[in-house]
Amino acid sequence: MLEQYLKFIEQLPNSRELTKEDLIHTNFLIAKENNLEMYYSPHNLCINNKAKIVIIGITPGWTQMKKAFETFVALKAKGKVSLCTILKETKKAASFSGTMRSNVIDMLDECNLHGALGLPSTSYIFGENRSLLHTTSLIRFPVFYKDKNYTGHQPKIESSRLLSSYAYNDFLDEISSLPQSSLLIPLGKRVESIINELKQQEKITQDCLQGFPHPSGANGHRVKEFSKHKSCLIDRIAYWRQSESNL
Repeated sequence: MLEQYLKFIEQLPNSRELTKEDLIHTNFLIAKENNLEMYYSPHNLCINNKAKIVIIGITPGWTQMKKAFETFVALKAKGKVSLCTILKETKKAASFSGTMRSNVIDMLDECNLHGALGLPSTSYIFGENRSLLHTTSLIRFPVFYKDKNYTGHQPKIESSRLLSSYAYNDFLDEISSLPQSSLLIPLGKRVESIINELKQQEKITQDCLQGFPHPSGANGHRVKEFSKHKSCLIDRIAYWRQSESNL
């Protein structure tokens, strides 16, 4: 799919910040369904099939999309960087970028994920220990509902032919390619419910961290939800680590 959009990416300016007018554009439009629009972004293309930790969002938002394109364009402008390296570095930079990443790290540190992995902080899996991490989304590409980030509520994924084709097919193929010993961390109830549905159908077999709240700053219930589930999250990570060690 990158080949289809590369010529348009190469036309983007490298001298200024990219805007919605640059990226929420017909050049990058993948599909449209009623009030939903899906756009291409170059940061969910690489799969780390040796990952121990898999963090799963609903769909990349505008912040991640913008960061992905700006990183890709800046690296492409250097001229001597391979396309494979550009895609890997783009994914590193854009995955859950902004306050979402900070909130994810803070909550997972409180759950002692870093201790289970033998690291000083969970932040290391986004940096020098990136080989431990795979980040992805139920819907790989950015989706907007009435020009705003799609949140998984309206419409529900399962009621949309466009969204369900990605969540129940593409996403499932991706997760099936990952180690059975990896720990899935769904961000929020909507992602968790789809994964639980697929687990009940025995289409997903990896362990799943239940009750982890969506890390968006717009989630006003995040702190309360995290406090409610924290002890269970700590126990589940410890259980996963013990099970993973026994494999």
